[in-house]
Amino acid sequence: MENSKDYQFHIDEANNSLLIKRVYPAKLETVWRAFTDANILDQWWAPKPWKSETKSQEFKEGGKWLYAMVGPEGEKMWSVAEYQQITPQISYKVLDAFSDENGNISNEHPTSIWETKFTSLGDQTEVSNVITFKSPEDLRAILDMGFKEGYEMGQQNLIDWLDENPDTST
Repeated sequence: MENSKDYQFHIDEANNSLLIKRVYPAKLETVWRAFTDANILDQWWAPKPWKSETKSQEFKEGGKWLYAMVGPEGEKMWSVAEYQQITPQISYKVLDAFSDENGNISNEHPTSIWETKFTSLGDQTEVSNVITFKSPEDLRAILDMGFKEGYEMGQQNLIDWLDENPDTST
């Protein structure tokens, strides 16, 4: 998927970061819920044929979302998102890391900081992610793992979910 007015994926090597912007065909409240409610995240977060499976979520500053990406053979890759800042329906910031099934951060893979911002565009919502890594090597390692392709597959899952779950607020 290439950059367009509705989607951007920019690698900023000078700042060890990624900028991902996308406009979703749904109102802010619905998109916010899709990004912050584990029951909804489990329906779209993982690239097919993988599934996301939440073990626990405490969506509050200082809370965590502990989940596994479950592969077609049942294999699990655990991750944890530690919520650092939350401004409801505006933004949140997390430390994102691979972990074990108890949420203990793995030193084998890079960690990153995700700053996710939501902007209402009437019946649409723009989501902007700035993902920052500690080093150029960490950024490259995540890209080499297929992050861009996997994230884009998850984004398509979200668009499909939004199509199946239209806004109920008017």
